[in-house]
Amino acid sequence: MKKRTILAVFSAAVLLTACGQTGPVNTAPEENGYPTESMEVSMEELGSGQSATVSAKSGEIDSGDLFTERDLQQTPDLSEAQYLTVSDGEDLTIDTEGIYVLSGNAQNATVLVEAEDNAKVQLVLDGLKISNTDRPCIYVKNADKVFLTTISEDNALTVSGSFSSDGDTNTDAVIFSKDDLVLNGTGRLVIRSSDNGISGKDAVKVTGGTIEIECSGNGIEAHDGILAADGSLDITTEQDGLHAEDNDDDTKGYVYIAGGTINIEAADDGIHATTFVQIEEGDITLTAAEGIEGTQIAVNGGTIDITASDDGINAAKKSSSADPVFELNGGEVSITMGAGDTDGVDSNGDIRINGGTISITGQSTFDYDGKAEYNGGTILENGKETNTITNQMFGGPGGRGGMGAQGGFGGPGNRPERMQGFDGNIPEGRPERMPGGDGRMPEGRPETDSTGIEKQ
Repeated sequence: MKKRTILAVFSAAVLLTACGQTGPVNTAPEENGYPTESMEVSMEELGSGQSATVSAKSGEIDSGDLFTERDLQQTPDLSEAQYLTVSDGEDLTIDTEGIYVLSGNAQNATVLVEAEDNAKVQLVLDGLKISNTDRPCIYVKNADKVFLTTISEDNALTVSGSFSSDGDTNTDAVIFSKDDLVLNGTGRLVIRSSDNGISGKDAVKVTGGTIEIECSGNGIEAHDGILAADGSLDITTEQDGLHAEDNDDDTKGYVYIAGGTINIEAADDGIHATTFVQIEEGDITLTAAEGIEGTQIAVNGGTIDITASDDGINAAKKSSSADPVFELNGGEVSITMGAGDTDGVDSNGDIRINGGTISITGQSTFDYDGKAEYNGGTILENGKETNTITNQMFGGPGGRGGMGAQGGFGGPGNRPERMQGFDGNIPEGRPERMPGGDGRMPEGRPETDSTGIEKQ
């Protein structure tokens, strides 16, 4: 898989949160809150077991590090598969690693995966239909990793009533997983839920197939992260479409999108993450109260169309490990705002536009509490092209290169040599992988832990 630009803005501390520190962090004195020298972070790429390097100014990762070959394999090898059929009122328990082809039509039945800690289990859906009243249709209680692979068009899972608990575990989704979950395949899966559609206590990946979710809770939620590489997601929800959050740890919870087609209609947020949202590629359509919300948000590519009744993009202080920022390095972003006190892009910190195109239709286009930098790309405000990032909160236009204090004019337009974040370009001569430093966290930043995503 081709290399993709790493999150252009997320601070070293939070990248370590998302990825699991395996090497050092070199820190340098800061100037105006930004590192004056490049930071290098050697890390396990989202728990993959392969190291990569990120600098504070520019960098790249191989997104193949985030998705294993098996994650991306859409057609399963069924030569040694076991074939199982669900029945009314009977749970189907899988306790051994392997590939299982599931079919049949059942009511009040659960496919329960309770295998060894190192077991990789693949559930192949070939005409599986389950309707339950109060419990998950698929419940991953224990395994290393579970693949949910569709190979036919007529798979449907429904829970219509109030979910019951499994001891201390609130199993509140049609597909509920305590371990890493991968959704792929060539077929279609329809999920209807009185609460959440898919819930993962570790990470949830979508790499193929067509998934349609209608629910009153969150469409897909995960404690560690939600990653999409390909496939089609269609979500209609009364809460958030994609929701990444760990209530006990605000250094977790990210969304990474490297491709695919995503269509979300949400009463609350289209995409919500505690730490960062990073979009590399993809065709994304969001109709929601807020389109995208996270502490740090980077768009490096893709086509994103947002219709919002509140903020289109909101970089808010949701994680204690980083300051809010929105950065655009590439792609096309279109935001249409509702009437009233709404903002196209609202940042509790900074805004940086380095490339790509952003078009905002609405009364308030930009609102930020920190600095704004325009270093390239195209800005359209209500159809009119501009090279300024106007702060609606303070009312004064910022010049090319940044906003001055309280709505005054910015500087002469030179981009600072060192920024907290990346500009999307790889310096000439830079090796693909660089050595780390001394292994210390930056002073004053909390230690963070791994996302728990494991490689096949």
